[in-house]
Amino acid sequence: MDWADTGPHSALYAPQTASSLVGPSKSSPNSTISIGGNSRGTARDPLLRLRINTPPGGRRLPAATITNPGATAPPPLSMLMKFLCDFRFLLLVSAAIFIYIQIRLFAMQSEDPIKLTTASTTSEEREEKDQQYGLTKPLAEDQGRKGLQRLMDKKQVPVAAVVIMACNRADYLDRTIQSVLKYQSPISSKYPLFVSQDGANEDVKNKAQSFNQLSYMQHLDSVPVHTERPGELVAYYKIARHYKWALDQLFYTHNFGRVIILEDDMEIAPDFFEYFEAAAALMEKDKSIMAVSSWNDNGQKQFVHDPYVLYRSDFFPGLGWMLTKPTWDELSPKWPKAYWDDWLRLQENHRGRQFIRPEVCRTYNFGEHGSSMGQFFSQYLAPVKLNDVQVEWKSKDLSYLKEDKYKKHFADILRNAKPINGADVSEASTIKGDVRIKYRDQQEFEHIARQFGIFEEWKDGVPRTAYKGVVVFRHPPPRRIFLVGPHSLEDLEIKEP
Repeated sequence: MDWADTGPHSALYAPQTASSLVGPSKSSPNSTISIGGNSRGTARDPLLRLRINTPPGGRRLPAATITNPGATAPPPLSMLMKFLCDFRFLLLVSAAIFIYIQIRLFAMQSEDPIKLTTASTTSEEREEKDQQYGLTKPLAEDQGRKGLQRLMDKKQVPVAAVVIMACNRADYLDRTIQSVLKYQSPISSKYPLFVSQDGANEDVKNKAQSFNQLSYMQHLDSVPVHTERPGELVAYYKIARHYKWALDQLFYTHNFGRVIILEDDMEIAPDFFEYFEAAAALMEKDKSIMAVSSWNDNGQKQFVHDPYVLYRSDFFPGLGWMLTKPTWDELSPKWPKAYWDDWLRLQENHRGRQFIRPEVCRTYNFGEHGSSMGQFFSQYLAPVKLNDVQVEWKSKDLSYLKEDKYKKHFADILRNAKPINGADVSEASTIKGDVRIKYRDQQEFEHIARQFGIFEEWKDGVPRTAYKGVVVFRHPPPRRIFLVGPHSLEDLEIKEP
């Protein structure tokens, strides 16, 4: 503090009342402090500087007056020390500070009232953004209860995260979780389990959170989802949005290298995880494999036989499938608004890459009631055979599935099948051994497929399950039927008979 001395016999003047403190002067931007009725003091900031002057006629405070006749005035430092020890001065300073703080707070609220509103608005916008992109319980907060901390302690690198996509079917979800945990629990460190719920159905949320062996995520839309064309189901748009959000979470927030996607109406086979572990190793060696599926569209009991056989396919099967982070890096920025599975089947998106599928399914879809409203359920889904053989995939040589070997492998099998001309399939029943039947176009394929009872559907010029235009199934098992496209033999370098 800077003190002024008014003469050889200066004295300090005491305040008469606490009310004698005055706020900022109207005539000056500097704060003003009055001491006594006639005393004045000015300071640019009362917390940093205080100047006290002795006015003419001021009333002296006897206790603080320096009275030593014949002595010279004490130095300013001595006066300062005595004054600072005066209890009344400390009260004065404290009161000044208090009033100054109140004045500044009042000024801030008066001059800029928008700040509080802005802070509130920012908080509301942040909350809305959280809802738009979904809400998830952070993995770090959930690790203790879910057992994921043990993964970090063991430094186990997962083969893949497993996510069950759910919405509003709590009973279906319970059945799926029970099926997965039956085979996942002994190897949970390799396959961390998640449930991702779209929407706020409380029954589904409570069901998912009742299992300590999994982590729960929730996706909420902050704005209504609209279809682009009349008559479309909004559910397909919500499903596509949910898939993108969940996969972004698992690949980018939790940094998994692979993810296996299940739906809330599936049961899995005993060798489900061993199958995907073997397939993961294959994907690392062969980048022409876009994804691996546990599903065969023509996997009904009457069309399958060998649980050890796997195929390459140009048609994305879905329904229990695995993809890698590099593939998702490519797909995520252009993910469609709806019908994501058919979108993946377009040539412009898979770009000639292929998919691995089994002959006998490793998943079973029991969801008669759902977004597809039971479409094809009784004919195509209910009769599907779920594999019940524990295949030791680690001991199997799957190198024949690599792109540079599979074409010859498949061509050798097809070459040995007996050709039948024409679309009349009755002749096939009289022939022992494998049979191949050539079709000219999509219409003829659908006619032949209808006679056997297999899927007739095509997407972007490719029949379901086809490889190089060839669709293979058993009828009756173990005999194989090959439906051969107009250019299949040429693509496979097989000479016409």
